[in-house]
Amino acid sequence: KLMVALRDGRKLIGVLRSWDQFANLVLQSTSERLFTHSPPLQFADVPRGTFLVRGENVLLLGEVDLDKDDDVPVGFEKGEVAEVQARVAEERKVRERREKERGKVLRGEGFVGEEGEGTF
Repeated sequence: KLMVALRDGRKLIGVLRSWDQFANLVLQSTSERLFTHSPPLQFADVPRGTFLVRGENVLLLGEVDLDKDDDVPVGFEKGEVAEVQARVAEERKVRERREKERGKVLRGEGFVGEEGEGTF
């Protein structure tokens, strides 16, 4: 059983069935673990089934200790999936707004965005 952190911030937990030299992974019985980052700190597991992860999206992976698999993460409490999903979506919107404002300030100072686009 593996925990895989993806570049987009998602965390997947599933049983490794296959992999290749490019770190492409096939996970079975996969669930996506969602975390809220504002109090009260909560998490929820959303079942996703079989998941194919492209290797370029893998940020980190590690084996899950099966003895501690059912333990609640330290500092978090288990929440309802719908509630945690709504809170995570709201936090994502706030973060995107903040990043957009930050990008405007940086472009005003002459820095270029990730795609190499500048305001000329």
